[in-house]
Amino acid sequence: MRTQGTISALRWLSVFLILFAVVLATIQIATFSRLRSVFPDGMRIAKIPVGGLDRQQAAQRLLEVYSLPVEIHYNENIIHLNPSVLGFELDLESMLAAADLERTRVPFWLGFWDYLWGRQTQSADIPMRSSFSETRLTTYLAEEIASRYDQPATAPIPVAGSVDFQPGILGTALDIDRSILPIENALRSTTQRVVSLPLERTLPPRPSRENLEILIKQTIDLAEFEGIVGFYMLDLQTVQEIHFAYQQGVEYPVNPDVAFTTASIIKIPILISTYRYIDETPDPETANLIEKMIIESGNETADWLMQREIDPLRAPILITEDVQALGLENTFLAGHFYLGAPVLALYETPANTRTDVYTNPDVYNQTTPSDLGMLLEDLYLCAETGGGSLPAVFAGEIDQEECKAMISYLTLNKMPSLIEAGIPEGTQIAHKHGWVTNNGIINLIGDAGIIYTIGGDYILVIFLYHPEQLIWDPSSALVGQLSGAVYNYFNLPTP
Repeated sequence: MRTQGTISALRWLSVFLILFAVVLATIQIATFSRLRSVFPDGMRIAKIPVGGLDRQQAAQRLLEVYSLPVEIHYNENIIHLNPSVLGFELDLESMLAAADLERTRVPFWLGFWDYLWGRQTQSADIPMRSSFSETRLTTYLAEEIASRYDQPATAPIPVAGSVDFQPGILGTALDIDRSILPIENALRSTTQRVVSLPLERTLPPRPSRENLEILIKQTIDLAEFEGIVGFYMLDLQTVQEIHFAYQQGVEYPVNPDVAFTTASIIKIPILISTYRYIDETPDPETANLIEKMIIESGNETADWLMQREIDPLRAPILITEDVQALGLENTFLAGHFYLGAPVLALYETPANTRTDVYTNPDVYNQTTPSDLGMLLEDLYLCAETGGGSLPAVFAGEIDQEECKAMISYLTLNKMPSLIEAGIPEGTQIAHKHGWVTNNGIINLIGDAGIIYTIGGDYILVIFLYHPEQLIWDPSSALVGQLSGAVYNYFNLPTP
């Protein structure tokens, strides 16, 4: 039988245990409450561990990490980029709110129960939420990086005393578009905050046309040529030209241009008019006459062709009307080639009525370098695209296929000197050359053609005139040197 003292002791023990349990529970609840007020172990916000930190501490840590500069490498140069320059901002409120939501996702008492039993809560990763200005980044790359560190390519320069060019020097340029993503990734990374900027090599620019013109005139001066040089070059890609008349350091105006005897180069207008007057592909006899006129430069052949296909008597006048319809006011053919052929018309042109420069142009046929250049340009455009003045002025009479055929005939003209001497063997050239002799003395040499090259197609027309005599070897060599200078300009050596 229990005594009163024993019962009393048990009661006090029970009360003590209950009180102890209450106190212990209170302590555990208080401890859990403190733990629940901070982010749990294993939680990361924007890849930054924030376990054990409250909102303010977590925000501070995020700012410390993501405010560190991004290290940018441009070759050997190192630039430290402050994220704030790009308007980079963390969306702290949004990320902390997501972390809070994740932290309180488990109800208090369930969480407390897990805590009592030592059950680990599942870690959570809150993704980064941030923004920056791509416009400001692009501006920074252009104005602060590219403008300071890019190295422009250096254009080739002429080799003194020759028509060759020294190779240019490659440049370095920042690829801004390809730089944006690596920098954006670095801004949002905790470990990969070093960016090697993507660079590209820039090719040397072509020397200026002014430099080429200076080189050409220096070449004429070095050759000590005393006569008159008529020069016309047209870049068929850019439609930029070099055009001058030059004699011993004196440059004559070329508006209007200088008149020269066309000589056998007049056979280019004859060829074009022939194709205007024939209705179909040339028959075998006409094709043979065309080929001999171009390849052998036969004058009798040219007369037979004009009389057969254009008009027995007035062919020269009709050819002149054709070229003038194309806007070539200084080009004409006033008679046939045969000895004693009458002059069918006297032509006064802006070029041959000049009094400041005189090349004794033939009353039978005349032209200017620019007239021939424009005619060849029309032929080129017609053959390449079906455009230009030829099919426009002679609609239904000259088409693209006929222009291609005319150029094919002109490519058959092989002349190892003059313009061809200045271009590598195998380079395609459609041209016609000619010269004028008086009692065995050469006074004029000319060559006009379309040159097709890897570096670009161009038209080149060169006339040399001397009132007393042109010595063939140095004169033809000078034309070849001038041609070589132009070819080298379009096909520069690789650095």
